[in-house]
Amino acid sequence: MLVDQIAVFLENRKGRIFALSDLLAKNGVDLIALSIADTNDFGIVRLVTDNNDRALEVLRRAGFTAATNSLIGIEVEDKPGGLAEVLKIFDDNDIDIEYLYSFARVEAKKAIILVKVADTDKTLEILLKHNIKLLDRSI
Repeated sequence: MLVDQIAVFLENRKGRIFALSDLLAKNGVDLIALSIADTNDFGIVRLVTDNNDRALEVLRRAGFTAATNSLIGIEVEDKPGGLAEVLKIFDDNDIDIEYLYSFARVEAKKAIILVKVADTDKTLEILLKHNIKLLDRSI
């Protein structure tokens, strides 16, 4: 019911995102989802890959500062209001979202929502109660 994510801390300078993505590509790691949050000095790149263990290994070996954590993975219909239906459950149950990113699986007509919350167990319980489709560690 949780999806593993890698967070990489990058200096906010030209070429750093390319260096990260090129390193993963050259090591046979496919990016599935990517989110970037930045400030003037640094950025946090959050990513899910087809092989997070391998990705973490090559990133650290190359000197990147990287850590893993788990997010709630939710699958919804890729249609207008798909995200809103899930967010209404969060709102109705006073669940604060720390951050969220999503992507579409075009061929499956599904959207994947990855969300970080303070109380994962409570959130999972509520989502299951509402019959929301949750993903396991592999997307």
